[in-house]
Amino acid sequence: MIGTGEALLTIELPGLAPWRRGKVRDVYEAGPDHLVIVASDRLSAYDSILPTPIPGKGRVLTALSAFWFRTLASASPHHFVGDDPRRYPPPFDRHAPRLEGRSMLVRRAERIDIECVVRGHLTGSGLREYGAGGAVCGIALPPGLGDGARLEPPIFTPATKADAGHDENIAFDEMVRRVGQETAEALRDRSLAVYREARAHAWARGLVLADTKFEFGRVEGAITLIDEVLSPDSSRYWDRDEYEAGRLHSFDKQFVRNWLDGSGWSHEPPAPALPADVVSRTVDRYAEAMRRLTGAPV
Repeated sequence: MIGTGEALLTIELPGLAPWRRGKVRDVYEAGPDHLVIVASDRLSAYDSILPTPIPGKGRVLTALSAFWFRTLASASPHHFVGDDPRRYPPPFDRHAPRLEGRSMLVRRAERIDIECVVRGHLTGSGLREYGAGGAVCGIALPPGLGDGARLEPPIFTPATKADAGHDENIAFDEMVRRVGQETAEALRDRSLAVYREARAHAWARGLVLADTKFEFGRVEGAITLIDEVLSPDSSRYWDRDEYEAGRLHSFDKQFVRNWLDGSGWSHEPPAPALPADVVSRTVDRYAEAMRRLTGAPV
């Protein structure tokens, strides 16, 4: 059950060391062609890892990513192989109890260093950029738009990909300069296709998918969807009924960001600990997003 049991800042696999440790996930090499991605209960905000874990969060991220990889036709090709650790290659199969529900076996990819952001609604950093100049990543938008305004068609607003520090929004022309015209257009078109399909699925289940970000790499030369996908960590989800009534009720980590903004924290490390009620309500939001999107019990 989500939110029950021990909250895990790290998941130790005795005798194994991560190949790469991210803000939330640890990545292990599983032979020359595969990786094992393990999701902790860590939560990052404003480029800092918070000292307080969110119980069960790693399970939500894993279950939702596996669901979307399996469900969305537009997600293929993707790097997801499976999420049953008993069927992972040795020695990971021997760690199945620790990996159960928190891990994915994926194909190894050569990452393309661009954050592929799609915005179907104006909010967050996009709203701030729009307020300063009437455009987002060089895309001019109509005047007078407010927080939550629907963007139709959705817009593709790439950003730099930083392992540490803050990603920076860039114009599409800058993306072309970095990765080439053909790759840039392919990433844009794939991102928009995945977003549209996921948005329709979420809307039918009482959620608004406001925006999201994707990562892509190359597997045997083909552009492939990688990392995690469409989770409450990488996406903004709002309650549809509340949205239609003119209110934004989030089912993602924006709830934590709002608390941090009101806490007086300067956004410089170290981040403050979260109070118990914020943790509990964050658990509830992540679990409800998973329940609605997948129909699975939480």
